[in-house]
Amino acid sequence: MAFRKLLGSAVALTFISAGLGADLDGSRYLWYDTPASQFNASLPVGNGRLGGTLYCLPTEIVTWNEDSVWGSTFQDRVNPKSLKSFPVIRDLLVGGNVSAAGNLALTDMTGISIDPSAYQVLSNLYIDLGQRDEAKNLLRYLDTLEGYTACEYDYDGVGYKRELIASSPSGVLGLRINATTPGTINLSAHLQRSKYVEANYATVANGVNSIVLKATTGEDNYNTFTAEVRIVADKGNVTTSEGKLFVSGATTVDFFFDAESSYRYTSASDQEAELKRKLNAATDLGYDALKEEAVKDHKSLAERVRLDLGASAGDAASLPTNERQINYRSSPDNDVEFATLLFNYGRHLLIASSRSIGDLALPPGLQGIWNQDYSPSWGGKYTVNINLQMNYWPAETTNLNELTSPLWRLLTLVQQRGEDVAEKMYGCPGFVLHHNTDLWGDAVPVDNGTSYSIWPMGGAWLSLHMMDHYRFTGDRTFLAEKAYPIFKSAFDFFDCYLFDLDDYLTTGPSCSPELAYKIPSGMATEGQEEGLTFSPTLDNSILFELFTALNETHSILGINDSFASKVKKQLGKLRPPQIGSKGQILEWIEEFTSTDEGHRHFSPLFGLFPGTQLTPLASPELASAAGVLFDDRMDNGGGSTGWSRAWSIALNARLYKGASAWENVKAWLQTFLLTNLWNSDHGGSTVFQIDGNLGYTAAISEMLLQSHLGVVHLLPALPSSIPAGSVTGLVGRGGFEVGVSWKDGSLTKATVKSLLGNELTLLVNGGNSFRVDGTEYQGPITTKKGETYTITIQ
Repeated sequence: MAFRKLLGSAVALTFISAGLGADLDGSRYLWYDTPASQFNASLPVGNGRLGGTLYCLPTEIVTWNEDSVWGSTFQDRVNPKSLKSFPVIRDLLVGGNVSAAGNLALTDMTGISIDPSAYQVLSNLYIDLGQRDEAKNLLRYLDTLEGYTACEYDYDGVGYKRELIASSPSGVLGLRINATTPGTINLSAHLQRSKYVEANYATVANGVNSIVLKATTGEDNYNTFTAEVRIVADKGNVTTSEGKLFVSGATTVDFFFDAESSYRYTSASDQEAELKRKLNAATDLGYDALKEEAVKDHKSLAERVRLDLGASAGDAASLPTNERQINYRSSPDNDVEFATLLFNYGRHLLIASSRSIGDLALPPGLQGIWNQDYSPSWGGKYTVNINLQMNYWPAETTNLNELTSPLWRLLTLVQQRGEDVAEKMYGCPGFVLHHNTDLWGDAVPVDNGTSYSIWPMGGAWLSLHMMDHYRFTGDRTFLAEKAYPIFKSAFDFFDCYLFDLDDYLTTGPSCSPELAYKIPSGMATEGQEEGLTFSPTLDNSILFELFTALNETHSILGINDSFASKVKKQLGKLRPPQIGSKGQILEWIEEFTSTDEGHRHFSPLFGLFPGTQLTPLASPELASAAGVLFDDRMDNGGGSTGWSRAWSIALNARLYKGASAWENVKAWLQTFLLTNLWNSDHGGSTVFQIDGNLGYTAAISEMLLQSHLGVVHLLPALPSSIPAGSVTGLVGRGGFEVGVSWKDGSLTKATVKSLLGNELTLLVNGGNSFRVDGTEYQGPITTKKGETYTITIQ
């Protein structure tokens, strides 16, 4: 089952015998009987700002990060040629010379430097315990419910435990090393960073034992930061030498971590003062109390949702996680709890990487907040043609809506930067964002390719998350004060940027992200690959959702002015989805030949998920056409990356194809998981991307509950291969908290708690007749805030 009783106390450092590893709940714990041999096998914790991983090697490593340690300060990268060349490029596109348009866009519209700054590793803490031989009875595990990781083992007749925690309330990480035999811990510890170090030293003074590292993030235009680890030993002796801190004869050694960067402070003295404040408070609190608050905080979020997809066969769920991975590849039907574990792990990763810390909170990037490199893949940035958005897909549906606040803070910053870019690049008011940004809100095109760089829709897509936040929470203050100004600024840009073509409002130059087409005859170099175009389906779908959100906002807030009238008029002028010769939704404005029929992006299906325009509830005809395109893409190798495969699960769910959705669940679990269950970029890759983990969690919830277009739909895509199960705590739009149980593929009972008192429209299993509180359901129900309604099948 999803959450068995925890073995041992949540706070006390009791030991779990390695032989009891098999008794750990297979849908809650990741566990291993070997150390982590590499970063992608270490186990992650985080408090939203600080992230750390534990290896349990003979010389322990804690690889840790601070979310604002990026490679440079803000760069104004706007290409000064853009404003003059933008209309020329548009005219070339409309005139049919796409080759010339693409070439000019690459020289005159991409940034004067290709990339903004990149996310960097902070440091490694090395702890040498002098344990050179192999440990015995080793057990290494991560608790997704309580949010900490630990390992236990025997060495030379003594039992040892290492435990890494992350406290969001205190803003620090904590590590404890404990021994069963008093006085047997002897260790040395030091911080290591190979680039841009200005100082690295250890001190023992006035009862405070510290290792301090001061560094920058580059040679020019850099951030500065200070990282400090405080060490408290139970008895024993503490000394220093050559930048290392030595402990001898101790029974328990506690480590308290913090790092602060110049990103969040106006002066170095403020930065250092905050570092000292947090560490002083944490050491005064003590490790036991720090763990208690960390566990309580993480668990209060994680336990809101409980998922049970059934029990695995035999001992399949009782094996070490790496063995389960191997077995799952050949026998996925034996270990359904593995799918549940990854759902819970995704929620753990979001809780650990996205927390409110005030006005300067940052969302998780491509690697969340865990990174071992100075130049990670794609810079570890915020890629906004799908990836950052996918990070937040599970937040509202799996009852973690407060974790979205870092996204709103970044979007507010992007709006400020994007208004400057919109004016300089396009001569337009409002704000624009292309397909990447960073912690500075950089809104200029990134990289240098016509199939991805010149795409002005990133800000509009991100802003749609704000509308969804209102739909889930009913927070009118948020809608009026935070969301509406961003919606309005986005509209102002497009009201200027869009142009009339064939009586439709049209985007361009733009692209369908990361996919090229073959230039047809009469459009310059025939057969050449090109990405630049106008009015791709994704653009139209995003604009449909943005203008719809504005209309809804105006209705909610009682706004009925000339601006509201303009939005209504412009919505009616958007180009509708087009259907091609095979009955498929078209990707581009014309039926071009794609250069990759199995491309990883499902951009033209945005209107199916996460949008609404192509869903069966909106249009059965368009939903059918969306299914044709989806099937064709998958038949040609689509879903080739972890995040893409996670998206495919959600798309299937929106089409009510439970069996196909579950096949893609199994394919994702079989293909894209690293040793520590992080999602990989593609099968066989060692590159970690957190979006696949978070997208997977969202997709599982989408199979069990959907709530778009004003309908709360229970079990819309339940696969027959999961005959019995239950879930509690999922949330639907309109403010409805849902619990559902099923057996033999059909609902047995559901409860819907009205959080806001809104009208409740229900659908069950695609339309089965059912009762609400014993009365046959006839239509929408007027609910009372706080009341719970029970649904049963007749």
